[in-house]
Amino acid sequence: MGINLAVLGATGLVGREIIKLLEERNFPVDNLSAYASARSQGERIAFKNKQITVEELDTKRIADCEIYLSSLPGSVSKVILPEIAREDRVIIDNSSAFRMDEDVPLIVPEINGDLLEDYRGIVANPNCSTIQMVVVLHPLSEKFGLKRVTVTTMQSVSGSGQRALEALLKESREFLDEGRRSARHYAHPIAFNLLPAIDYFHDNNYSNEEMKMVRETRKILSRPDLEINPTCVRVPVKFGHAESCQVELGREFKLQAVRETLEDIPGIAVLDDPHKDVYPLAIETEKDERTLVGRLRKDLDRSRVLNFYCAANNIRKGAALNAVQIAEKCLQVRKK
Repeated sequence: MGINLAVLGATGLVGREIIKLLEERNFPVDNLSAYASARSQGERIAFKNKQITVEELDTKRIADCEIYLSSLPGSVSKVILPEIAREDRVIIDNSSAFRMDEDVPLIVPEINGDLLEDYRGIVANPNCSTIQMVVVLHPLSEKFGLKRVTVTTMQSVSGSGQRALEALLKESREFLDEGRRSARHYAHPIAFNLLPAIDYFHDNNYSNEEMKMVRETRKILSRPDLEINPTCVRVPVKFGHAESCQVELGREFKLQAVRETLEDIPGIAVLDDPHKDVYPLAIETEKDERTLVGRLRKDLDRSRVLNFYCAANNIRKGAALNAVQIAEKCLQVRKK
């Protein structure tokens, strides 16, 4: 038996990926409804040998479903999602609107999916850069303890949406064909450039993306005291976020023990043979939904500090896949 399910924001990068994943993972859907803004009304999206017609999102006429998967902008989510919330519905929100609400669970299923048992209401999907980092930090914390994290992210433009992708391609062509630089989406050109600024800046000079990583990681790991020092950088890559991480563990460790710990995690692929040019690559994440981890090495000076590099598909595990996995977990705990 399947369920009635709706995708809100169905025509965006994440919304379309959610629908693809529902089919790929054979999610038990009896009826799928797709909603988006008025400009997307009437578009058709393929799902299980059918064509689903996209409807304009109107809370007064929305289908009655057990689960809603939303990839609406945060400002829209704050208004729309509380209007459709009911005690018999689960609404999985990809925006940042409710992540730090103390009454809303912030879920990475393999870490804290147990919080979904007997839960109905809004569930927050974490930020893409946070998800791939905590997937690696959690087993390390469980095995060795965790005291401090320093991370530098290298985040692809798809994290900003379709228009940013288009801007990267247009800026690249302009520079290669005409030697001309232009800024079509960000404050500065992104083609052949790096931007150490993602989202707006707080009074402490940390960007909002950086503060998301701090707050969300602490909440997901239930570690309000965890020391986290992030720097987030936008890079001229289409898909795939990468992160250089330095973590201080709770005790001394052997590198082989770290490698074995990570190899035991289903959602992680350890690619760590740099002498043979084997390490995580952003382009590899386009066809691999796992978090790729490599460049494992002990700190040169501190015996409890581990350095590693990870990459993951920001549209899949960083958004759509994690949301679908939350939905799968909801069904799993409901059957118990």
